[in-house]
Amino acid sequence: MKLLNIKTEIRKYDYFKSFIEEFNIEDKDLIFTSKFLYERYMKKLKLNSDFILKDKYGKGEPSDDMIDNIIDDLKSKNYSRIIAIGGGSIIDIAKLLTLKFSGNVLDLFEKNIPIIKEKELVVLPTTCGTGSEVTNISIVQIKEKQTKMGLAVDELYPDYAVLIPELMKELPDKFFVTSSVDALIHAVESFVSPKSNVYTELFSVKAIEMILNGYIEIINKGKNYRNEIIENFIMASNYAGIAFGNTGVGAVHALSYPLGGKYHVPHGEANYQFFLAVFRKYYYKNPNGKISKLNEIFSKVLGNYEDVYENLENILDKLLYRKPLREYGMKKEEIETFTDSIIKGQKRLLVNNYIELSKEDIISIYRSLY
Repeated sequence: MKLLNIKTEIRKYDYFKSFIEEFNIEDKDLIFTSKFLYERYMKKLKLNSDFILKDKYGKGEPSDDMIDNIIDDLKSKNYSRIIAIGGGSIIDIAKLLTLKFSGNVLDLFEKNIPIIKEKELVVLPTTCGTGSEVTNISIVQIKEKQTKMGLAVDELYPDYAVLIPELMKELPDKFFVTSSVDALIHAVESFVSPKSNVYTELFSVKAIEMILNGYIEIINKGKNYRNEIIENFIMASNYAGIAFGNTGVGAVHALSYPLGGKYHVPHGEANYQFFLAVFRKYYYKNPNGKISKLNEIFSKVLGNYEDVYENLENILDKLLYRKPLREYGMKKEEIETFTDSIIKGQKRLLVNNYIELSKEDIISIYRSLY
């Protein structure tokens, strides 16, 4: 039984310039980033590398048509290294840019074409939530199917993950919260996964403790205090990435994908919509399994052993407002169609559930949040 696999070399620098000097950026490198990050951190350095800015290809999270257009523009180029500097969307796209392409993105995600890695990948995350810098997973919105699909193959592992606190200090408040909540959910879903083990639990528990303690400090000391402790969130996100990269995530992510895919709700925000409802359902169905250990961890950090999910909700809702699903545009009749699409298309995630959720369970979760 496999316990732990970390294929990516993890490095840390205090400043972006230190990374540039040590990695010797040159003309065979392609840096894939956003316009804001390019102008803030890279433009003045006059690097010899080529740049592609995601903004040119559209806003929001990655979609198959966006990536097909990027790949088409790169067909005549010959890079040896892709350097991704950005959040989860940029990292997920960059993973695919390292592959040898003989079809389109949908063909790749449906595994109709060979998956061959031909470029080195260096990842510098600029949010504290995705954990994608140490995982072999890429998530893409498939327009034709109106949902998100995940590709998880070893060819997608980054060669280097580079953690730089400087790159996180100008992160807008909402992106900080939605990304770090996503990291919390990664750690929590990993902890209760059937694939969880004594090694992954070390990373899960530490991430949960660091993120929740950080939230409590920010609530008590003000939102600007996060810059004082941003390194804790960076490390916690990375720990959570190592954990779920080995165990997978479950129903919270699965239920969020149709909402994100059709209504373009940001990934972390969509996950938070379902987080507490899914775990309340788990606890109702089987309160005596591993979820009881999880609740002890929550209670220890939150200092209250009464209703652990209500206490958790009180903390998280002070940082991120949850609105009814109908306010995103979701229609009542989509509750059942979303449920059917999850059962059919998200088996990769549902096998990682703490306990099996029936179709009726999933429908009841959607209804409770609608």
